Amino acid sequence: MLAASHPEVLALDWVPPVLPHREAEVADVVRRLDAPNPVAPPPWQLAVVGAPGAGSSAVVRRAARIVADTLRASRPGVVPRVLAVRAAGRRGPHGAATALLQQLDEGFDGRGFPVSEILAGVLRRLRREGRPTVVVLDDVRVGGPDLAPVVKAFAAPDRFLPEGESGLPPTWLLLAGTPEAIGGLDRALGAGYSLRPFVPLAPYDARELAAIVRDRVERAAGVGVPGDLIAAAVGRAMEEGGGAARALEIVRRRLLGTALRAEGIWPPRAVFEVSVEAHVVRAIDAAARGRAARLSEVRRWEGQLARERGLRPLPATTLWRRIVRLEQAGYVRREIRPGGVGGTLSVLKLLQPVEEWLTVPTPTDNPRAGGPWTGPRPPSAGAPPAAPLPLGPSVRVG
Repeated sequence: MLAASHPEVLALDWVPPVLPHREAEVADVVRRLDAPNPVAPPPWQLAVVGAPGAGSSAVVRRAARIVADTLRASRPGVVPRVLAVRAAGRRGPHGAATALLQQLDEGFDGRGFPVSEILAGVLRRLRREGRPTVVVLDDVRVGGPDLAPVVKAFAAPDRFLPEGESGLPPTWLLLAGTPEAIGGLDRALGAGYSLRPFVPLAPYDARELAAIVRDRVERAAGVGVPGDLIAAAVGRAMEEGGGAARALEIVRRRLLGTALRAEGIWPPRAVFEVSVEAHVVRAIDAAARGRAARLSEVRRWEGQLARERGLRPLPATTLWRRIVRLEQAGYVRREIRPGGVGGTLSVLKLLQPVEEWLTVPTPTDNPRAGGPWTGPRPPSAGAPPAAPLPLGPSVRVG
């Protein structure tokens, strides 16, 4: 019986140091980006296109890291930045822009802000910090968010910068998605903007797909894996036309999901053990009821459950960071919908049932010792009721 000793390797955004059967394409992307000192004038933008599961996301993310390493080596003391956002599931350009700014300011809440102001916040922050940056927008699909405003903002940043300031530090923009989605985005950009020529990727064949899945699973398990597991994942992915992404999803569910509890083949273990208070998980479950919840409802439940445990409710920014952790683990997704204060409504959608999450407690799971805010602890089961607290002299404030 095997265990996934390095489950993070199976995470959706994990990129191996070497991409099997895609190193030539990665080298082509890096060559076109021409870091650290491109000959062509900015904007430095490039798109990689391929069928779902053809590895376009992995190619641009691996190329972005190589560019960052090149910049780091060529400019001692300069720390480049990589900002990567998956477009799929984002609620319009507002959601994509908000996800970018949240990587620069984790506590940012985009509710009530127009897209132009959020993009201005991203570009002004990049200019103020002065760090070379590689921006990745991948998983671009038909029906996904309109990324034209984001692409145009990076192509012409002066429109968003304060008066008297112009230009960004060296900034590259990489996109990855299906040919239909990227082609539609290129047409939507209009005159004066273009992502062409694209870097095309051919779909993996069964042999290449098996090699990719085997490499990833062996990295996760640390030992050899059963051949029938690889063959089953590859065969199903080829039938469904999902490529590497679908094959790895099947493997993740087999090794780390609920199916393994029933089959008893692999010991259950999740990709991410998220550090989050138990009552926060209960609050999300109570507010969402297995589907989706307004963030305001999550906050209300969190405050109520915290007080029941003798805890202070978490500050809004701390609760936000807990939700960010859960989203990074793939358990939830934040969405911006019409309605609410400022014309938008933040909604938390459950991607996995709460009972399938794997979380570890944080120190705040224990009631705080001392302090007037703690209140009495709830009695344990079977314990006699606590004696009432003595009342001190009343104080009148005149």
